[in-house]
Amino acid sequence: MTAVNVMIVLEKDAENVTIMNYSDYAYNFSSFDYDGFPELCLKEPNRQFRLWFMSTFYTVICLLGLAGNLLVILTVFHFKRLRTMTDVYLLNLSFADLLLALSLPFWAANSMAKWMLGLMLCKAIHTVYKVSFYSSMFLLSFISVDRYFAISKAISAHRHRSEAVFVSKVSSAVIWVMALVFSIPEMVYTNLNNNTCTPFSSSSDPLRVSIHVSQIVLAFIVPLLIMTFCYSSIVHTLCQARGFERNKAIKVILAVVAVFLVCQMPYNVVLFWTTIVTAKGGTEDCSYENNLLYATDITQCVAFLRCCLNPFVYGFIGVKFRHDLMKLLKDLGCLSQQRFFKYTCGRRRSSAATDTETTTTFSP
Repeated sequence: MTAVNVMIVLEKDAENVTIMNYSDYAYNFSSFDYDGFPELCLKEPNRQFRLWFMSTFYTVICLLGLAGNLLVILTVFHFKRLRTMTDVYLLNLSFADLLLALSLPFWAANSMAKWMLGLMLCKAIHTVYKVSFYSSMFLLSFISVDRYFAISKAISAHRHRSEAVFVSKVSSAVIWVMALVFSIPEMVYTNLNNNTCTPFSSSSDPLRVSIHVSQIVLAFIVPLLIMTFCYSSIVHTLCQARGFERNKAIKVILAVVAVFLVCQMPYNVVLFWTTIVTAKGGTEDCSYENNLLYATDITQCVAFLRCCLNPFVYGFIGVKFRHDLMKLLKDLGCLSQQRFFKYTCGRRRSSAATDTETTTTFSP
């Protein structure tokens, strides 16, 4: 094969033409130093993982969340069961978790494909998600405070029982307003960036640091501290009491705390570490960045599980609430009369001693 010389015109003006042999140009081009240029980090494996993982788990969580929380809401309204502070908080918690469950299909679509629903719906879904997220965390804290006063401070709680429902309604309204206020930054900054609904311009956006830090503090550390103090005091009070029901109530408390920690702790640890990486300007290690994305996706799905577990932990486990639920299912034709008496009568008699308004949700 004979070498073919190709002449390339590099500069041309009115008086001269600068011509360079292609072989010389190719040599200079191939010897160029590319070390200073960043490599493109491919995230195709993560995208493929999201396609099956999020579509599967978000669908399961959404369906269970809708079913569980709708049952709580229907039971409360059917029996007009707003007699205690916990009943009011539980109803509001169910509405918050229901909103979160309804937003999950949109989040799954946003994570797996281009956002095609416009900017207004993008901002609306982000706002609904954040408001429901903050309100549910605050409500869990208020439920623990209510139980603390109902059990550890039973005498004073009984004295102010007539005022409790009104206080719970006012405090629930304040919780929703607080949740909306804390959601304003993301509501304002949420936009369509690279066909994705997000408040952040990039993975190293400084705004991400401030929003994540406030979320970790307000929606995890503060509720965790409140729940730790309240439930520790409750367990201490129950340990001084006598009776078989005491041990069952302690098991319920441990289940409540375990669900909160298992669902929220992994996600907040990953979120905290991601925030540190972002504050340092990001990472150039593509494998490390992809591993953080995998960890975020998995732990976030685990965190979303709380919206379908809360009805069972906080509602259906209580004696009165479980009895009302069975009666509702019987009235709707989903449960026979024989099964209704089988599931309710014996248990109601065995737990009658602890079936009071102040210990409803701690009764087995």
